[in-house]
Amino acid sequence: MDAPSELGDFLKSRRAALRPQDVGISPHPTRRRVTGLRREELAMLAGVSITHYTRLEQGRAMSASDGVLGAIARTLRLTDDETAHLKALARPAAAVSRPATPRVEHASASARQLLAAMAEVPALVLDRRNDVLAWNRLGHALLAGHLPAESPGTQGDRPNVTRMLFLDDHYRELYINWDEEAQLAVASLRLVAGRHPDDRRLAELVGQLTLQCDEFASRWARHPVRTCTSGVKQLRHPLVGAMDLSFENLVIPGSSGQRLIAYTAEPGSPSEAALRLLGSLAEPEAEDASAAV
Repeated sequence: MDAPSELGDFLKSRRAALRPQDVGISPHPTRRRVTGLRREELAMLAGVSITHYTRLEQGRAMSASDGVLGAIARTLRLTDDETAHLKALARPAAAVSRPATPRVEHASASARQLLAAMAEVPALVLDRRNDVLAWNRLGHALLAGHLPAESPGTQGDRPNVTRMLFLDDHYRELYINWDEEAQLAVASLRLVAGRHPDDRRLAELVGQLTLQCDEFASRWARHPVRTCTSGVKQLRHPLVGAMDLSFENLVIPGSSGQRLIAYTAEPGSPSEAALRLLGSLAEPEAEDASAAV
């Protein structure tokens, strides 16, 4: 992905989201030809020269200072996630920490051992692109029982939870609030893409989804940015019905962005009963699924 182009698209999308009156500028009686703030208006409010801001938006000034980026972020009313994204896009050399063709990733033996030990907790390990590197028996049964349990070990055809969310009808129907889940998935992927603009496999994933799914393409074009480390998923499982499951997203240290996601139900709730039923229905042969490499 082209960092200068991404930076320009991001800044334009955020300028378009602000009306002049939102920032104390009286609307001009003549017709405005742009949606939202003009470049010169943003530059004036941020205390940045119009020339410098224009070069930044056009991708011709990729070494802006913290002060300049902070002033622009405040003027655009960016969130913390959006501000971090802005800085990553504005300084691609600093954001890149991996070669353009990274090695194929695997879940470590200790991570797989941990998954296997979490017998009553659905869990899986993802890489930064959301490829499934490993899952335990209950994680597989909860999220992708229609796929072979050993599929995370198939390097050329690993499940990817973002791809499945948009292109796999079985996985898509699992989420009661699919629109909300889709928006969060795109926003999270945008954040990762800003930090790793040279990741070829990530760019290929985005390209595939953009071409094959209009819903993904329209959301991606709006440039949402957000991270989510915990929350509640409302699921409708084909075998055991509706469940509200809390999740925790835990980064694995020293793993280039790999993370372990675990799901739990409130004790004594119908969701806990459904999760236990799912565990009893899951095939015992899948016990070693977490050994996928």
